[in-house]
Amino acid sequence: MQFSPDECAREVLEVVPRIMSGIRGELRRHGARNLSVPQFRTLLFLGRHEGASLSEVAEHIGLTLPSMSTMIDGLVACGLATRRTHPNDRRRMTLALTDRGQAIMRSARKATQAHLVALLRRLTVADCATVVKAMQVLRPIFTEKAT
Repeated sequence: MQFSPDECAREVLEVVPRIMSGIRGELRRHGARNLSVPQFRTLLFLGRHEGASLSEVAEHIGLTLPSMSTMIDGLVACGLATRRTHPNDRRRMTLALTDRGQAIMRSARKATQAHLVALLRRLTVADCATVVKAMQVLRPIFTEKAT
């Protein structure tokens, strides 16, 4: 069976938002109850990119710099993130998670992964292999920087 890129795109647009909605719901149930989705996505990003700049986080989340700055102020005030002056460039700030921010992120990710495992147990071994292969094929396409 063969599918065109157009059919593939339609399927991705149909299924990925449903998957992300389920993931977001689980993340919030397990550690991020008082955080907005953009705040939690910011924690996840900082967990993967310690020392990121405000611009890098804003670009990833899709917010303006002033909006991202306000959000970071809130995360800092809650004790979930830190904002420090870059050691080599005093004009640049680096962002990182606090121990508390890391704990919340890890706990929510662990619980969410367990939930996904429970859902994916419904699949056959062959279907699991297909899903893993599809994710491996899509990963580089969606992690490339747009030129």
